[in-house]
Amino acid sequence: MMTDPVSDMLTRIRNGGRAGHPSIVCPASKLKRGIAEVLIQEGYLDGVSDEVGEDGHPQLRIVLRYADSGNLIIDGVRRISRPSRRVYVGAKDIPKVRNGLGVAVLSTPNGVISDATARENNVGGEIMCEVW
Repeated sequence: MMTDPVSDMLTRIRNGGRAGHPSIVCPASKLKRGIAEVLIQEGYLDGVSDEVGEDGHPQLRIVLRYADSGNLIIDGVRRISRPSRRVYVGAKDIPKVRNGLGVAVLSTPNGVISDATARENNVGGEIMCEVW
């Protein structure tokens, strides 16, 4: 049993990038797919697709994005809200990641969105993670 599936997905992305893999596979969920789609919109990942694993369970294949130098575009990832400590913010209290160079992913009533989109829509929510 996995206690924090989102943290597992972020760790798979980080480890896959360090190992130079073109893509990673993780168990699927709507939340993880939403986080991956936000990271695609922000330019940190190349794509996400649904697959069926060998055991018949749904999986997400996440295509990693690399710079011309061969380094992963994602320089760092930090999980903010965890199962043991949820972190919620209002629309006016959404923090900037690395002074605007990174992105925070929020789970809001409008779905999973980036911090910039949340500020535009004047909506707060749970801060899932920060990526830079």
